[in-house]
Amino acid sequence: FFTSLLSLVSYKFIISLPDPKNIDSFPNKLSTKILDRNEILLYQIYKDENRTKVALNSLPPHVKNSFLAAEDKDFYHHFGFSVSGLFRALYRNLFDQKIEGGSTITQQLVKNTLLSSEKTFTRKIKELILSFATELTYDKDQILEMYLNQVGYGGTAYGIEEASHQYFGKSAVD
Repeated sequence: FFTSLLSLVSYKFIISLPDPKNIDSFPNKLSTKILDRNEILLYQIYKDENRTKVALNSLPPHVKNSFLAAEDKDFYHHFGFSVSGLFRALYRNLFDQKIEGGSTITQQLVKNTLLSSEKTFTRKIKELILSFATELTYDKDQILEMYLNQVGYGGTAYGIEEASHQYFGKSAVD
């Protein structure tokens, strides 16, 4: 009986998860740019999130490498989550009483696009399952590109292109 009940609960839990194939439809909030005939920006329209998509292969290698070093050094060597990162975060949260995340780039992308940012055990389990499924659906460079175009950089700057414009006054490719 308990095995059947557990199977039913697990099945309902799994089928209630969002489809990771929908992750590439994000960011769904892109800025509208009005250009003159010489393609000089006249005005930019957005609500809450100022975002312009940029292709990963157009960015200099040091941009990619710096994000990997800061956010997820083992990105190209895991399947969506880091076991050591999870244990480190759990230990620090329980024993050092410091809130520390153990999320990979894939987990952060899943959380920001398919899930909420609520801090619950159930949400974390969904995040782990969806991160693994996302890694099976997309290659690493696709995931990194979606992440760089999704993440917030402060204020209304979302995605690396708008953050680069806001903080450095130039395109992320430069």
